[in-house]
Amino acid sequence: MAEADPSIFAAMTAVEERAAPDADALDAMLRGARAPFVVRGLVKDWPLVQAGLVSARAARAYLLERARPVPFSVSLGEPGKDGRLFYGADMEMNFREARGKLADVFGGMDANEGRAEAPAIYMGSVDVPSHFTTVSAENGIDLGNRDPIVSLWIGTPTRIAAHNDFPDNLACCAAGRRRFTLFPPEQFSNLYLGPIDNTPAGRAVSMVDFHAPDFAAHPRFAEAIGAAQVAVLEPGDALFIPSMWWHHVEGLEPFNILMNYWWRESPRWLGQPQDALNHAILSIRDLPPEDKAIWRALFDHYVFESGPEVTAHIPEGGRGILDPLDPAAAGRLRSFLLRTLSK
Repeated sequence: MAEADPSIFAAMTAVEERAAPDADALDAMLRGARAPFVVRGLVKDWPLVQAGLVSARAARAYLLERARPVPFSVSLGEPGKDGRLFYGADMEMNFREARGKLADVFGGMDANEGRAEAPAIYMGSVDVPSHFTTVSAENGIDLGNRDPIVSLWIGTPTRIAAHNDFPDNLACCAAGRRRFTLFPPEQFSNLYLGPIDNTPAGRAVSMVDFHAPDFAAHPRFAEAIGAAQVAVLEPGDALFIPSMWWHHVEGLEPFNILMNYWWRESPRWLGQPQDALNHAILSIRDLPPEDKAIWRALFDHYVFESGPEVTAHIPEGGRGILDPLDPAAAGRLRSFLLRTLSK
């Protein structure tokens, strides 16, 4: 895999490293955290990590022995594209999607191991409980009362464009090495984001090529570099990525495995903010400026500020969705929105 211009990373701050000697210490660090941090060796005793230290094939064998008989999704990149899973010149994806048995996917990795100009082979966001038997139980972290989604990211050398996610994320390097380049949420305008609806994996991504940034086309990216943090994870290391932080991810070795834990502090029955943004583009963005100003004020009143004056004048029991939501009220609101959107 071709290396990026080292001067870019030299200008970045290293992600803070912290120690987590036990589950209570990790819980305390995660509680309310709004900045990334690395914990070296947090999962070094995982059987999957130990298998990966033996060899890439040993790590693959470990997973194969525990794979359920279900189809696995895989992204196949074009040879010679430096592992960058991105857009082509026509804004279509430069990779294709396939589904098959894990043994066949890993067989392709075996066949291409050591080959020059090999295609990128990448399995992203593999839900661990539904695809493997004992992997979660044998390779786990005590996250207290958090109820995370556990996923595996498996692949040859790849580059995944900077994107963000709504949940908090604890990313654990199980095999190979991963480089994360992170940016605070407010840096989104300096990352030159692509389309919202046509994306490589469901989230808008930076259009900047981090291995060869074009500062003429993307001049504000220089400001983003000044705010960036970078971390290279070795097997057993973990990185906490707070909600909405942008992260560019590179698999640096011939074979790489990451296991991550996603959770949100808000209940899962609440809606996804991205859905609200999409709906606002549909219904508000193209209004005349004076109308948008009115709706901006209403959003501030009901959503972003939402002080006691919003409901103080309405009798209790009659405030509807202006009261704090519970699962039942959220379900009714979701059903109402589905009906209105389907008209």
